[in-house]
Amino acid sequence: MTNAIAVVTIAAWLVAILGAQWFDAAAFGGFIPARVFGGHDLPGALPWPLTPLSATLIHADLLHLAFNMLMLVWCGRQVEQAIGGGYTLLLYGVGAYAAALGQFVMGPHQTSVMVGASGAISALMAFYALVFSEQKVRQIGPIPSHIVRALWLGAAWVGLQMLIGLGFGIGGALIAVGAHIGGFIAGLLLARPLLRLRYRR
Repeated sequence: MTNAIAVVTIAAWLVAILGAQWFDAAAFGGFIPARVFGGHDLPGALPWPLTPLSATLIHADLLHLAFNMLMLVWCGRQVEQAIGGGYTLLLYGVGAYAAALGQFVMGPHQTSVMVGASGAISALMAFYALVFSEQKVRQIGPIPSHIVRALWLGAAWVGLQMLIGLGFGIGGALIAVGAHIGGFIAGLLLARPLLRLRYRR
């Protein structure tokens, strides 16, 4: 399943680039927070509820695509071994929508287009970090150790994304910080439920 997601994503990018339609693809298939409230609508664009998924198929350039696919294959294959292809696809899809929600929360009236699979991949990364981390974490009072681990990972990820956003923001680059945070939180929240579903017998 991880390989299939990567192949489809790469193929979509190649079609857009070779057909010289990248700008149209980004405008019509990317997620634009302002569209949620009916603003900044574009004739011919996909309905906004579909754009969190379609945005994962659109990337700014080859470097953007390559880095995302590297992280997808590295983390996704490990996650897939743990919960299977179907639940991996579910986690990826939920991560895409959580990423869009995170980006929306950061700026509901933003008209800039969010593209890329990094938000959905962040959900896989969160699962990978939570399940495969070898760091020992103790419980704090009545808070179980697995929740403490999730809280530490979530706090570290949010801090890292804020620093990245600040650094790249100064240089004028747009980084979907909200999307990365939203996807990661979704992965943390879904890790244990998906493992229980997978091994409920």
